[in-house]
Amino acid sequence: MAYSTMEALFDGRIIPWERRVEITDERRDIEKRIESEKRYFISKMSPDDCERFKQLDELYRSAAHCEEIDLYSHGFTLGTLLMMEVMFKKEAVTDGQNRPATNL
Repeated sequence: MAYSTMEALFDGRIIPWERRVEITDERRDIEKRIESEKRYFISKMSPDDCERFKQLDELYRSAAHCEEIDLYSHGFTLGTLLMMEVMFKKEAVTDGQNRPATNL
């Protein structure tokens, strides 16, 4: 059965804040390299420095999460604005107002 996007959002089949992340070979390689570098530095650190490094890593993750939220919100807002323009144009077309502008 085919559902509209609105129905899927309403019924919870699409959950906007959950998305499937494509794991490409390039991304997998980058993540392996990051983990390797982190292990290297952790092995060279004192226990206190190691703990601070782990806290720093968590701060980076939190900052990235905040940025993702902001990007999602911005994208959603842009999409909504585009749809508002489309609906405005649809009303103009269906009301017979689709005439060339004369004030250009």
